[in-house]
Amino acid sequence: QVQLVESGGGLVQPGGSMTLSCTLTGSIFSLNTMGWFRQAPGKEHELAATVTKDGSKTYAPSVMGRFAISRDSARNMVTLQMNDLKPEDTAVYYCNADGLQRDGKYYDQWGQGTQVTVSS
Repeated sequence: QVQLVESGGGLVQPGGSMTLSCTLTGSIFSLNTMGWFRQAPGKEHELAATVTKDGSKTYAPSVMGRFAISRDSARNMVTLQMNDLKPEDTAVYYCNADGLQRDGKYYDQWGQGTQVTVSS
């Protein structure tokens, strides 16, 4: 079994910054891609940013240039630095990670979600 523990989130004013962090724990054999997805009220679940094990990063066009994803492979941690936040960034943000457990089973694990609200 593996688990994702998220931290960060809350209320921030437009133009402000916020950092989300997520750590994978448990019976980990390998870790492939880590990332953050989000779901705003009334909208579909969408990718925010991901980073592969070789460091390749993908961003949603709406966050390009404002969000930065980074990964600490030694600690199985991923961090999303969000700058110049806009009201449309308001959403529940979910961490995701995939790989293999020590028993050989594949995992595609989701965090519990953390609310980010951008409002004055």
